[in-house]
Formats: sequence, structure tokens, C-alpha cells
Amino acid sequence: MSDYVPMTKEAYQKKKEEVEHLENVEMPKIAEKIAAAREEGDLKENAEYHAQREAQGMLQAKINQMKSQLSRANIIDTSKLPKDEVAFGCTVVVKDLDYGDEEEFTLVGAGDEDYDAGKYLITSPIGQGLLGKKIGDKVEIDVPAGLLKFEILSINYDNL
Repeated sequence: MSDYVPMTKEAYQKKKEEVEHLENVEMPKIAEKIAAAREEGDLKENAEYHAQREAQGMLQAKINQMKSQLSRANIIDTSKLPKDEVAFGCTVVVKDLDYGDEEEFTLVGAGDEDYDAGKYLITSPIGQGLLGKKIGDKVEIDVPAGLLKFEILSINYDNL
């Protein structure tokens, strides 16, 4: 696991608010359901009780993971990053050298990733492979699916 988690100030605040919501709204709801199920009688055969206890454990694990990310957050001021190379927060357009098509990746921090929308973690293999590259550079990135070969076509910071 990485020592730090890069994120914008906005992503940090959003994640912090989500943790507060989970702790102060969702967790008490589950506690109420557990109490109601406990009143049903024999806990050994009480499926509702066991289901709510499992839900409580899963929610607590999610809260713990998010708190860990927040504690290791490295707030990135994107206005101070170099604009002529691939860095955190940029959108980079690349040409796939094997297939000739163009792809677009936005490099984001934890909590903002959405691979279907082209938002990749800066700490992912693709993010790390593109980091620091400039327009015209050719890169080879080793990913679990094989070797990707790209040429950097453009770098844009307007999406921030």
C-alpha cells in the first residue's frame, strides 16, 4: 500500500463528509436494526440479526479504509504543477501505437477514480507510466493485460 494518497482539496473534503455521513447516519440506522432484531428472540436462528451484524462489520471496514486514506492524504495544489508534462490532475490524450486509436486518461487521486469514465488513479500502472512524460514522448507501460504502447498527443489541465 502506498505511503501517501494524492488527492485534491475538494476530493479530501468530499471523502471526509462521506465518512461523517456513514458514521453519524448509516451506522446508527444499522444499530437500530440490530436492536430490533435482537428483540425477536433466539439469536442463533435470527437471520435478520446476523445480516445486520454483517452489514455493520462491512460498513465499519469501509469507514476504516476511508479514514486510512484521509490520514495518508497528500493534498495536491494543481496550480503549482508543471503544465508541459503529465502530472496529477491532468487529462492526457494518447495514441495507442498498436491499434492507432486515441485514448484519454485523467489522472486522479483516491476517491475520484472512475475507470469507465477514463479517470485513472495516479498510482495505477497507467498513471505511473505516463507521469512526467511530455507531448511527443513514446511510452511503454507494463499492465496485467500486457504491454501498452502510447504516444503522448496532448496534455490538458482545463478540467480542474
